[in-house]
Amino acid sequence: MVHDGIAWVAGLDGCKGGWIAVLQPVAGRAMAKIAVFKSFSEACVHLPRRTLIGIDIPVGLPEHVEAGGRAPDRAARLVVGERRHSVFPVPSRAAVYAFAQGYPQVCSVARMTSSPSWAPSKQAFWIFPRIQEVDLALRTDAELTGRVFEIHPEVSFRMMRGAPLDEPKKKDGRCHADGMNLRKDLLRAQGFTADLVDQAPPRGAGLDDLLDACAVLWSAARVLNGEALVLPDLPGVDDMGLKVAIWA
Repeated sequence: MVHDGIAWVAGLDGCKGGWIAVLQPVAGRAMAKIAVFKSFSEACVHLPRRTLIGIDIPVGLPEHVEAGGRAPDRAARLVVGERRHSVFPVPSRAAVYAFAQGYPQVCSVARMTSSPSWAPSKQAFWIFPRIQEVDLALRTDAELTGRVFEIHPEVSFRMMRGAPLDEPKKKDGRCHADGMNLRKDLLRAQGFTADLVDQAPPRGAGLDDLLDACAVLWSAARVLNGEALVLPDLPGVDDMGLKVAIWA
């Protein structure tokens, strides 16, 4: 897939401060730079207009789902293997937008809009405001929709390695040194500089957020070059016209 006029590629990952972005010109990964934005809308305003954006957040929400979430969620879990728990199944759009009514109501709506009936985890529940944020932005800007692709960093890292990763990013809620070092090594092998991956993360972001944003950037560049794996093989489109696929 080639996007005419694209001059920049960015990888975005959610973080405590909002969204961390790793941005590079198409011409060179060594010139990658980092920024933290309070919102996805702020990122879209400040990133160069001709930027292809990879983002670690579900894009494209079905009205009704099967067990295990959307087709991309199910496919991605098969690819990542042991790290499959990192791919949250995404419920229906109605369930995601019930967030303000609380977790019990989200579960109720999710069960009514799934076959067989299931409900999202509490961990997945807390990212629903971010899903809404991106969903609303894409539904109101057709030009932006064409430049934004859903990417899951654990799928990206698995593609870099050529095999499932055997070390988690975190243990007991904290960054796991062996897991972080494995991911740093994979990124360096793909041309990310030591200065970038070894630096202290910017304020508002953690080390795992920084490395994940780099991985998302890597896959976004593969989308631009027509090299990305697409999950599933035939991407879907939701009722709002948004792509329903994970790219790696």
